[in-house]
Amino acid sequence: MEQTVSGLGGAVLYLLLHIVVVSACVLRILLRKHRQPESRMAWIVVVLTLPYVGVIAYLLLGETNIGRARIERLQAALSQLVPPGDAVGVIGAEQLAQCPERFEPLFKVGQSISGYPPVGGNRARLMKDTDAAIDAMVADIDAAMQHVHLVFYIWLNDRNGNKMAAALMRAAKRGVTCRAMVDDLGSRDLVRSPLWAMMTAAGVKTARALEIGNPFLRIFKGRVDLRNHRKILVIDNAITYCGSQNCADAAFLPKAKYGPWVDTVMRFEGPVVWQNQHLFAGDWMANSHDDLSGIFHERRLAGQPGFTAQVIATGPTARNSAMPEMFESLMFAARRELFITTPYYVPNGAIQAALCAAANRGVATSVIFPAHNDDFAVAAASRSYYESLLRAGVRIFEYQPGLLHAKTITVDGEVALIGSANLDRRSFDLNYENNILFQDRALTMELRARQAVFQEHARPITLEEVCAWSVGRQIWNNVLAIVSPVL
Repeated sequence: MEQTVSGLGGAVLYLLLHIVVVSACVLRILLRKHRQPESRMAWIVVVLTLPYVGVIAYLLLGETNIGRARIERLQAALSQLVPPGDAVGVIGAEQLAQCPERFEPLFKVGQSISGYPPVGGNRARLMKDTDAAIDAMVADIDAAMQHVHLVFYIWLNDRNGNKMAAALMRAAKRGVTCRAMVDDLGSRDLVRSPLWAMMTAAGVKTARALEIGNPFLRIFKGRVDLRNHRKILVIDNAITYCGSQNCADAAFLPKAKYGPWVDTVMRFEGPVVWQNQHLFAGDWMANSHDDLSGIFHERRLAGQPGFTAQVIATGPTARNSAMPEMFESLMFAARRELFITTPYYVPNGAIQAALCAAANRGVATSVIFPAHNDDFAVAAASRSYYESLLRAGVRIFEYQPGLLHAKTITVDGEVALIGSANLDRRSFDLNYENNILFQDRALTMELRARQAVFQEHARPITLEEVCAWSVGRQIWNNVLAIVSPVL
């Protein structure tokens, strides 16, 4: 009898503990600032249906907490640099910025996000493909005279990865200051390889962004999967590259069955280079003990004429909903045509509504996704949105010969955005991203022509096809869309 009472008391105690833990977690979810209602609901469902496991999952992955120590390091680094608005380098560059009045609000949104003003006097060219981009980068590094700064989310120890490493080592050998940083998770194989040690031994200054260390201890210092997804190369304060491409072969051997990976990259010259330099410097100083503040003391008179451009940088420490706000602004700015390429589409409600609204008001709206996505959950979640988009009049295409990894938006053949950010919740909330917004008809039309090439190799998706999907497939897609705020 006593054993029965004891066992009953233990069960009651366990039940009370469960109720307290789950209730505390649910309360935390409800009180957490800057969270979309669908995200709150998804996490509440997980916590309530998966006792303890759901609570642990939320503690590990439920909040965009990068850790107090890292926030303090980033703030200290930025305090040593000139303000973003002063990272121009060219006297009068702000005055050179000119664009049609209806596009000015786009640059105001961009400046409100990361502080970089629109600057004029820029020039750029679109790289032909992955190998051409790497070859151009290597040629510019070989011609560098002062410094080379780069950060990649993924840097593979393959042919292109080795070409980049060799170029940096050559530059360091002739006295050029080279700083190379990679994301600690995305480039984990490289930093463990002899090549990384060789670069360091050759005089290349190396750093790892958002080091993980011991994963069991790391969770107490901030969320593990917040990553630096940026791809930046800056040379001599004169040249910068921006786009979707990591430092790797197009075959992308870790996920070769989805290859080739198809990217878009642009090479920029002009005042916008200084903004990418400032962005890199903040990242570098937050992840190392190397002070780059002196690099912004140099200023020169305005050089060649050129178009207006602006760096837009987002991340867990930027203001909430910054990247989706930029995407939405571009969608609402379109009057005639809106064309988007993105490998990952897991939108919030506002993004989905903005895309549908563009088509509904008569804008020729097109989106290209990869037919074969390397992330099955993202692929299924993306397709759950197809029917609504198609009914609104959005044209959907699925790229066939490989994984279209390009992240581009063109608006009315006049304004474009290129960079690292996807139209998914990871880019919205969890990743550090870099993009460049520019207004130039010729360059935008060149990018639009590249999008047309992608379209030629893509299959149009029809409403009839989507409506004919099996019930099982529809359930699978919609379930993954429901839990996408968790994923």
